[in-house]
Amino acid sequence: MSQSVPDQPSDPDCPDPDGQLPYQVAVFARRISVAGELDRASFLLLEQLAATGPAKVKTLAAALGVDSSTVTRQAAPLLRERLVTRLPYPADRRAVQLALTPLGAGRLAQVRRRRRELIGELTAGWTARERAVFCALLARFNDGLLGRR
Repeated sequence: MSQSVPDQPSDPDCPDPDGQLPYQVAVFARRISVAGELDRASFLLLEQLAATGPAKVKTLAAALGVDSSTVTRQAAPLLRERLVTRLPYPADRRAVQLALTPLGAGRLAQVRRRRRELIGELTAGWTARERAVFCALLARFNDGLLGRR
């Protein structure tokens, strides 16, 4: 028979994690977007196109967990800035797909580099283990959001 383990004492650095976590997640999302000089939606859309190549709006929407109209709205400024372009869909010339342009790939690389530098600076005093645990927990947290809207 297993014995129950008593709750650990609260962490003095975060005395109310259940109350603070939603706030800290929101602050993180805002600050990382500002630091990268590319809003969250644009960053994710460019990342998706970089990972998968040209894709139809419906395909992108499914991959990002949003509606097609949301992708269309998010793509509009990227099209204006020539970070993304429309290409004919090979199987149906009436349909289009979105593709990352060389300018968009360069901008994405720049944002990735700045974010890596920022995260490197912020975690410089952390051990490799602390960074790995943080990454694993953040990935687990994000995976838990899959399929939710």
